[in-house]
Amino acid sequence: FGLHALLIVTVALSPATAVAQNEKDVTREDVYPPLWDLAPESLLDFPVKDNKIVINAWNYQERLGVYKNLLNSSAKYFTTFGSQNFGNILWGLPLQHGWQFHTGRLADPSSVTSCGYEDGDLLCISVRSWWSCMNYYLAVIPFLGAVEAGLFGQLQYEIEILPPEERRADFCYSVADCRSRIPELMDKWKAYFEVNIYFFHIFRATFSSLDLDEALRLMWRAHIASIAYALPKFQDSLKYLSHPEANFGEDWANAVDFIAATHFSTDLQTTNTFQIFLPQRMLFEWDVLPSISDFSPQQNRVLLSLGALHEANQLTG
Repeated sequence: FGLHALLIVTVALSPATAVAQNEKDVTREDVYPPLWDLAPESLLDFPVKDNKIVINAWNYQERLGVYKNLLNSSAKYFTTFGSQNFGNILWGLPLQHGWQFHTGRLADPSSVTSCGYEDGDLLCISVRSWWSCMNYYLAVIPFLGAVEAGLFGQLQYEIEILPPEERRADFCYSVADCRSRIPELMDKWKAYFEVNIYFFHIFRATFSSLDLDEALRLMWRAHIASIAYALPKFQDSLKYLSHPEANFGEDWANAVDFIAATHFSTDLQTTNTFQIFLPQRMLFEWDVLPSISDFSPQQNRVLLSLGALHEANQLTG
């Protein structure tokens, strides 16, 4: 049962299958996350106050800017794998964030505030959103790990992340703060960026395929560690979601372990062809798999398979 589910997920999410079903030209603008062109290009595009670069990670455009800075500063390591930084394996992070924004998963699911809604503050990222809190550990923590590793060189200013209005104790806000609270997680992200820097400066100008596999291993190791740390912390946020959406969130978090084991390449084109199989809206209470009418057969099948994989994983321990 578990093997059958894993096979379906693996085949459905393979780049070859995805490309066959949806040939996507990487030069098209819609391959980028929403509002990518408007996100801050450099660290000095963020506000500077009291000798600190201040980033509001609870604003979609600014959190996207964190990713954009990571992509821009690591571009030189990936020139072997295509032009315009398309081969950079960090693309999976902002593209996932863009998918979350586009599908409404960063908005306030409790509907108490207008955070994240078109008739309210569309760019607001709600701290009540399970997806946004999980994503914090795949945005801010990698970013601060990169700062600590020296990806941005010697910075003129310290970096400070603004806290949300609620749950302030569930996050950290600077290199020193995160280093003191979650040293092992910071170590894993720092190690990924240090390998980038080491290979570039010591051995050669760009990665080879063998180096890329090692980079993927370290990136996925850190990615899994972020999810493993955040998952129990934000378990209570699932109560704001419908049962199908909450189940999908947990199923997705479980599936990442299996995807990571394959050293799946999260470059721009591969991630885009992969994401066509993910639901393009939030799941409602009345959504029943595998017959959600406004989802493609592949989306229905993948959602069903992710659930089966999660169940099999729990049953087998």
